[in-house]
Amino acid sequence: MASEIDELKQLFSGQPRPASWAERRQRMDDICAIDPPPDDVVFTPVDVEGLPAEWSLAPGSDATRVLLYFHGGGYCSGSIRSHRAMVGSLGKQAGIRTLAIGYRLAPEHPYPAALEDALAAWRFLRAQGYAAQAIAIGGDSAGGNLTLATLIALREAGEEMPAAAWLVSPWTDLTMSGATLDTKAAVDPLISRDYLVGLAKAFLAGRDPRDPAVSPLFADLAGLPPTLVQVGSSEGLLDDAVGIARALGAAEVPVVLEVWPLMIHAWMVWAARLADGRAGLARAADWLRAQFALRTG
Repeated sequence: MASEIDELKQLFSGQPRPASWAERRQRMDDICAIDPPPDDVVFTPVDVEGLPAEWSLAPGSDATRVLLYFHGGGYCSGSIRSHRAMVGSLGKQAGIRTLAIGYRLAPEHPYPAALEDALAAWRFLRAQGYAAQAIAIGGDSAGGNLTLATLIALREAGEEMPAAAWLVSPWTDLTMSGATLDTKAAVDPLISRDYLVGLAKAFLAGRDPRDPAVSPLFADLAGLPPTLVQVGSSEGLLDDAVGIARALGAAEVPVVLEVWPLMIHAWMVWAARLADGRAGLARAADWLRAQFALRTG
């Protein structure tokens, strides 16, 4: 296991971090999409209120249940392409359909553009005839933040909650108060405090990072659906994940927290190279399948 992680870390450290947003986005797409998605999963592009989006469906999967997925990338990078293999693999293992959204990115489109796009995707699924309890929402890193923001917005609007939420390495505190940003700095090859500060500045565009609308760690989480939180022990955002699991539990939300030893930020993106990436996806698939069974029979 450690050798797989070491090889992956070497892949990340081979080049300096690019400076421009265009270069950052290209590099994230290239590194995250280094392995192809399952060859038996069908990916179909779709327009969601003007946004690029993509369905995935594996043979034998239940198209009446769907995971709405928001990619990571600090609200400034990431794409449908970067997370295609991860999302398609999860859908295949869970036996469900997925819908990945290419939401607008900062700094060109700061808060609340991504949230507006996420809510548009929810409306799209509901208009397609999906019951709320036939939908799960998930995301990694900033996509985990966006998942929580979407759930809170739905609750505030009085809408029915989806069946479940899946958070992978979620970025939940844009004040960056988590101690693990420093204590895990030597073992986290992807996330650093300075890097996150720059991303947050671009996304917030002057908004207070303590605002619960952008830092769900400080939000009222009551009434949210059952949530699975998965995080690696070698992550700067370990405290963000542990903290949100604690806050969800304190708000009486059913929550499962998994801390995977030696794993790095959003490690399931590279499941083709990591045994624990495949195991993490299998665990999430089993959990989502169980949540759907509880709510839709």
